[in-house]
Amino acid sequence: MPRPTHAIRIHAYGGPEVLQWEEVEVGAPGPGEVKIRQHAVGVNYLDVYHRTGLYPQPSFPFTPGSEGAGKVIEVGEGVTDLAVGDHVAYAWPLGGYAEQRLIPADRLVKIPSEFPYETAAMMMLQGMTVRYLLKETFPVTKDTVLLWHAAAGGVGLIACQWAHHIGATIIGTAGTDEKAQLARVHGCTHVINYRTENFVERVKEITGGRGVDVVYDSVGKDTFAGSLDCLRPRGLFVNFGNASGPVPPFDLGVLAKKGSLYVTRPTLFTHIATRAALLEAATDVIDMVQLGRVRINAGKVYRMSEAAEAHRALEARETTSSIVLLADYAARRVPSAHRGSGMI
Repeated sequence: MPRPTHAIRIHAYGGPEVLQWEEVEVGAPGPGEVKIRQHAVGVNYLDVYHRTGLYPQPSFPFTPGSEGAGKVIEVGEGVTDLAVGDHVAYAWPLGGYAEQRLIPADRLVKIPSEFPYETAAMMMLQGMTVRYLLKETFPVTKDTVLLWHAAAGGVGLIACQWAHHIGATIIGTAGTDEKAQLARVHGCTHVINYRTENFVERVKEITGGRGVDVVYDSVGKDTFAGSLDCLRPRGLFVNFGNASGPVPPFDLGVLAKKGSLYVTRPTLFTHIATRAALLEAATDVIDMVQLGRVRINAGKVYRMSEAAEAHRALEARETTSSIVLLADYAARRVPSAHRGSGMI
């Protein structure tokens, strides 16, 4: 008999405890779809927003997870550019916390067969996020001075390396001296421990009172007001996450008073909505990793069935780098002492 396949399913919004490991049936792929056996999936704060209902889903139960990597095991009608055995990765649609899944073929990107699944699973959503933020939302150059909150997180460490390669001046924030040092060794020019220093005052000190050209903020409510005070006149505030909660409603007149500032709330998914845009973005990320300009580091590694533990660590801000879930059959090759440690 074939081995049963499992997935994390959510039957009601709530804390990490709602992440239930259940046996599921995965049917045959329909037209334009493929079935993949997943080896690794990335864990992102976006998954927390789905789990809690901040980003509501159309129905229950649903499987969270927005990036992963694995091997094609079945191809549906009309799929011509993928074949059984291809190694693939993706960043959308939802359904990643699963040993097997169906997915539209046009959302998949082929990866080199020698490319580690764990690396591919962690780089798709986070890497392409960094790419659009640095290349499209605000085109960063060697003359740019930027502020990046949560610089030691998974997205932050990729951003530090990418912006360092461009030659920009990067001011990062982190919550501990250890995280600050991690951001520094990944290319961050200046790092502020926001628990012991006032990040607004330090930014003004570092920039000689000028302020930064752009703030990249995935924290949200707790950093919004201070971030505006870090910007130069006509600077740009980019909110791309809500780790501390959503930015509350505010008077647009504040932007005028603080120097004709700009504010935007972009998402990755509008930047990779077409097949052509997806392939362009993914190719840039793969090239940066293969050329060694960006290293993708796993902060902690868990079995897929341990997703609740991964979410607890993420929300407690116990993690640095990226978090990866390995399918339980793939995790067997990881020594138990290394799980949860980031050692793959």
